[in-house]
This record gives sequence, structure tokens and C-alpha cells, in this order.
Amino acid sequence: VQLQASGGGLVQAGGSLRLSCVASGLTLSNYEMGWFRQAPGKEREFVAIIGRSGDTYYYADFLEGQFAISRDNAKNTMYLQMNSLKPEDTAIYYCAASRIWSQLRTAYEFWGQGTQVTVSS
Repeated sequence: VQLQASGGGLVQAGGSLRLSCVASGLTLSNYEMGWFRQAPGKEREFVAIIGRSGDTYYYADFLEGQFAISRDNAKNTMYLQMNSLKPEDTAIYYCAASRIWSQLRTAYEFWGQGTQVTVSS
């Protein structure tokens, strides 16, 4: 099983990025999918979760509508559209798969390797 996250990079404040997470070795539609992030010196935190069919989702309170999570089960891929990026969004972003609906890191069975997002001021 492998989750491959990509799409990170360096962007100026106010800019946008779209992260992708491609799954192999598992059927994405069998899992709730989430994004987490970890900033330097901080714990990994929940960002967003999307349900198996893609019609339910939930975001961390701090996002204030900045990001949009989506998925394409036919492509075994999940996305995170990030808009109005701020320097405090700088972190490594991880995708993860869970069999249950949860914001807890411990509920996630499979993790991607992470993709670095750096937002300059």
C-alpha cells in the first residue's frame, strides 16, 4: 500500500496550490481520506477529511474556508485545493486513509510521505 502526496512548493502569501494524493495497493473508495499538516516544531494536526463517496467533508476550524478537499475514486486520487495561503500554512502536508470517520491521527491506517508547502510573506 502506498499513498503518494505531491503538489507542494514555494508560493507567495495569497497564492494557491493544489495537492494530490494518489493511492496504490488499496481501493480508495473503501476509506475515509484525510489531510494533516506538521509545521516545524509543532505536532501534526488535522486539516480536513472527506467521506468515501466524496459527498461529506469536514475542515479544521482554523481554515475559515481557505481549503477545499475532494476526491476522484475512479483515479484513486484525493486533492486539497489551498487558496489565500498564509505564511502560517507553511508545513509538510500528509494524506492518510482511515476506515472510520475521525480527526485523530491514530485512526488513520495508511500515510503518505508528505509534501512540503512553504508560503513566503
